[in-house]
Amino acid sequence: MRRRIAPILLTLVVVALGITALTARPEREASPPGRTADFVVLVGVAGLRWEDVDPQTTPTLWRMAQNGSIGSLSVRSAHRPTCPVDGWLTLGAGSYAAWNGSRQAGGCPPAQVTVEQPDGIGANLPDQESVVLHNQERLPWGTVPGALAESVRCSVAVGPGAAVAAARPFGRVDRYAPALPADPAGLLGSCVLSIVDLGTVTGEDPAARAAVAREADARLARVLAARPPRSLVIVAGVSDTDAPSRLHVAVADGPGWERGWLTSASTGREGYLQLVDLAPTALTALGRPMPERLFLGRPAESVGGRPADLAAAIAAPADADREAAAQRRVADWFFTLLAGAQVLLAVAVLPLLRRARRHAGPYGPEPVSRRVVAVVELLLIAAALAVPAALLADAVPWWRGDHAGVYFAGVTVLLLVAATAVVRLAPGHASTLGPLGAVAGLTTLAVGLDVLTGARLQLNGVVGYSALEGGRYAGLGTVGLGVFLAGSLLSAGWLAQRVRRSWRPPVMVAVGGAAVLVVGSPYLGSDPIGAIALTAGLSVAAAISAGGWLTISRLAWATMAGLALTIGFAVLDLRRPAAERGSLGRFLAAVGDGTGGLTVHRSSTANFETLVNSPLTVLALAGALLVWFALLQPWGGLMRLFGIYPAMRAAMAGTAVAAVIGGVLGGDALDVAGAAAALVVPMAALAALRVLDHSTDRTLPDAGRPRDEGPGGSGDGSGGDAGGGPDGDGPDRPAPTGAGSGAARTADAGAGPVAAPAPPAPRAPGPAPGASGPTAGTGAGKRAPAGRASIEVTAT
Repeated sequence: MRRRIAPILLTLVVVALGITALTARPEREASPPGRTADFVVLVGVAGLRWEDVDPQTTPTLWRMAQNGSIGSLSVRSAHRPTCPVDGWLTLGAGSYAAWNGSRQAGGCPPAQVTVEQPDGIGANLPDQESVVLHNQERLPWGTVPGALAESVRCSVAVGPGAAVAAARPFGRVDRYAPALPADPAGLLGSCVLSIVDLGTVTGEDPAARAAVAREADARLARVLAARPPRSLVIVAGVSDTDAPSRLHVAVADGPGWERGWLTSASTGREGYLQLVDLAPTALTALGRPMPERLFLGRPAESVGGRPADLAAAIAAPADADREAAAQRRVADWFFTLLAGAQVLLAVAVLPLLRRARRHAGPYGPEPVSRRVVAVVELLLIAAALAVPAALLADAVPWWRGDHAGVYFAGVTVLLLVAATAVVRLAPGHASTLGPLGAVAGLTTLAVGLDVLTGARLQLNGVVGYSALEGGRYAGLGTVGLGVFLAGSLLSAGWLAQRVRRSWRPPVMVAVGGAAVLVVGSPYLGSDPIGAIALTAGLSVAAAISAGGWLTISRLAWATMAGLALTIGFAVLDLRRPAAERGSLGRFLAAVGDGTGGLTVHRSSTANFETLVNSPLTVLALAGALLVWFALLQPWGGLMRLFGIYPAMRAAMAGTAVAAVIGGVLGGDALDVAGAAAALVVPMAALAALRVLDHSTDRTLPDAGRPRDEGPGGSGDGSGGDAGGGPDGDGPDRPAPTGAGSGAARTADAGAGPVAAPAPPAPRAPGPAPGASGPTAGTGAGKRAPAGRASIEVTAT
């Protein structure tokens, strides 16, 4: 009865932990209070970055930033890079948009925007209708350009860029001025929403940028002098001007926006804002309802914690911009080198696997030198620790130097050497699972502590995520998810292997459940898809951790756990207000109103692009090939490892399930699997080498020890597992059989073979009286001088 109820209880525990993690929402200290202004003025300066702002060059913007709230603006749009016309169009749409027409890759040619003024009051954009069709039919976001202007009764545009943002879907601009008047008070006060284009700051020459920024600041002074009473003014660097993308200026000044950091629910990170957040921010400040098709952005808000010294406060977003720019350059070659190194290491391991099994008799192939094996083992440990070392390297500001890549490489190598030394000198390193447990524990600890402390190492980190991409700003990134779920499940399997068979599923659930909380909680990992994937993998691992295969019933329980968690979270998420729903709730709502196909299309497109462009795809495929064509072969050792240590087999199977599900559902293709493989495959190869090396270790009888004594000292002879062996690995083994032996004393599977006793003195040929079978010829208290008897028996 207990065996039948246990899967049900474990499934309920996993589901309860997952739903608790996903549905808990942090209460924000400063929620947007609805209407806070009678007028909103959106001022755009394409290309403006924080490095352009200082008290001498831009005194007006400096004073505005001192009194208002500031942040770093990610200007992602539907085109990479976001050219000025794309940025203005995205600003007015509240969703990712792009101007139609052919453009050179990686550049921003001058925009050809035609603005007609037939009546001298407003304006028309004759290309607007074709732009709307392009965004709705050719792009996967379903964006409606002009949605912001459609949400207010009247809007003002000053300058051609502002006309693009303020044009309604049919091309009409309510009130338009091609340039800022000397006294714009009447124009800015004629409508509740005004959008002003102050020009473009372009190029990399500091003197040229400063001259353009100075002119824009002078025009901003006229805008602030003429601002309507009780108004909110937002200054934003609305776009890039060339590749690569950068972070830009965002400043908000008005009632309720005093001396804070800008943030929004779309970023979940203090000091960060998206361009698509500006449209819902304007409507929220005016107290206007959102359009029927929700913006992708969320209303911005001001939170405290900003330094009183503005120079120190501005240094933070300026430094973030430098880090994000350096991260993109360094990340490409880091993952390329990591993939290449692991592929070469996999090739080097193959001949060692073929010759790792030592011959039991006097004749056989010469074994590989112990020194060579030790070097390869250290290289495997270093390869598995490369991603955690790169994560910790971001604790050092390597991006501030002139040779950022060199500094990053130096810091990462130092950390890698230190971490490898810790694993090598850790207690139990000589055991079969010693290095695997140490590497998994260090990885889980490094990533987990970063998430618990705000995931600061992942933001703009080489193995994290970039604010320039506009996909994630807080919590676990793709690479972090892959190595964390692999490390947590391997740690759970390593711990479970050390206890009795009956206690292994609860141990897996306890450790894996804590990992689900870290991944899925909005306070921490903020990754509901990752939590659902980890739940499915954990259910599989818990089901087979005590031994046996993944039967239909066990697979059914694992599937039910994942579905129960998904359905439970979806039901609770759909009950929230539309603006507060998570990704799953928004998708289901889109399915209900017939627009869910766009989400599916975006996910499939993202999966394909990631699959063909990411070096992590090489890691995932190379790891899969090594496992399938080498490690899982009869000579590869992994099947033997799985038989001796079923909890590790469960952990690796659960990791594979979780990594594939998390990558496909999250639009990351094989990136999650590649990150997980970077940790799992080297450790699996190392453990397989050690299992094969000790596959012929002999068994010594010990008549004084009770039969099959478990960790609790029970001698019931039931064939239970020895969870607390001297090496701590706890290999499963059946009760020993054979005449004259009450139990089997096992040599440390990782510490080397036990020396065999001296062979007995020769005797006359022929069997002794009453002797038969393979033990014939052995006298009482003596045994035949067989070479090595294998002690590693597949457990069922």
